[in-house]
This record gives sequence, C-alpha cells and structure tokens, in this order.
Amino acid sequence: MVEVTRLSTLVELDGERADPAEMAVSARLEAVLSDDRRIPLLDDRGWSESIHGGGVDIREFVSVGDIEETARTVVGPDEPGEDHTHEGMAADHWGHLADILRRHGVAAHPAELERLPHEVVLGERLREWLGRARPLPSWPDSWPDPGRG
Repeated sequence: MVEVTRLSTLVELDGERADPAEMAVSARLEAVLSDDRRIPLLDDRGWSESIHGGGVDIREFVSVGDIEETARTVVGPDEPGEDHTHEGMAADHWGHLADILRRHGVAAHPAELERLPHEVVLGERLREWLGRARPLPSWPDSWPDPGRG
C-alpha cells in the first residue's frame, strides 16, 4: 500500500525582480509517496517582502532559514477569523489535504499528515538570486572589533 512519507514545499521566485528591495515567491506543497510519486496539494500560495531605504538589497536581510520557515507557514493552516479557532482551522486544513490525497487514491489521516517531516526546497532561480546578494561591508580596521576583548 502506498503511503505519504513526507511533505515537500517548492519555493521559487515569482516573476523577475527589477527592484532589489523586493522579493516575491510562490510556494507549492506536495505529498511525497513511498513509491516516489508526488501529489500536488496546494499550488496557490506564496508571499512577498520588501525593505525600505535607498540602495538596500533585501537579499542582505533574508536567510534561507527565514524562507524555509515562512514557506512552512504559508502552506500550513490559515489564521482563524471571527468564530474560528486555531484548532478548527488546523483540522480543516489537514482534512482538506487528506481529501485531496483520497481523490488520488491515497489513504491518509489528517493527524498523520500534520506529523510528517516537511522539507522545503528552494527553486533554482531563487537559489541563484539569493547567491547574487551583495556582500555586507567588511568591518573597517580602524573600528574596534566588538568580538575582541
């Protein structure tokens, strides 16, 4: 019997970035099965960030860890509105994902999906874009180094 072994979110740049102070990415959540197939669960998620200040490049302030954490959040349960709780939103979210899997012939319990490992994979364009970040200015030799006693 085929099982879901993990969740995987692919995060990729959303369009071309003309403004170095802005970043927009899309996030696609997939279930990875024991036979190595992947079933798309959510493909309509993403986020954008911007930073203000002349000549500032957002890549100087965004880490891979930040992107991974945000990706897991945006493909996770939505925040509750009025008359909803976090628990109820989570139950609806994981139940919805289990329903998608069922439609693809894969049995999965919502609580089991919630406990699965969840990897985040940065797309090639995003990795390249992050790699082109301007390096932070070096610490001038004339300034006292706060790391030295």
